[in-house]
Amino acid sequence: MYLIDSNIWLEYLLNQEKKNECKEFLKVTDDSLIFISDFSLYSIGIITTKGNKREVYEEFLIDTFETVDVRLLSLEINDHRKLINNINSFNFDFDDAYQLTCANKYNLTLVSFDTTLIEAL
Repeated sequence: MYLIDSNIWLEYLLNQEKKNECKEFLKVTDDSLIFISDFSLYSIGIITTKGNKREVYEEFLIDTFETVDVRLLSLEINDHRKLINNINSFNFDFDDAYQLTCANKYNLTLVSFDTTLIEAL
């Protein structure tokens, strides 16, 4: 089971350099194995709507949560101590620490282009 980092989704949604790689991964991976954190969802929403790509965000929501059944995960307030420990232990920013904490909490493989984050697992 996979926690997909926001950089994977954004690479695909914004037609960036590694779009085809992301598209292929999402295509061949069973939908029931794909998860997204609430933090990634918010990040994608902020980036796409701020970049005047509201329709991209709306299509993403439909494709991700209505057409297929990607599951949304979040951290509880008591998980934030572990998040802070991950910030301190790995010198991560909040985003990376959130993803790492979420992947560990739910025992998921993190899929990301952030090599520092992947190495921490």
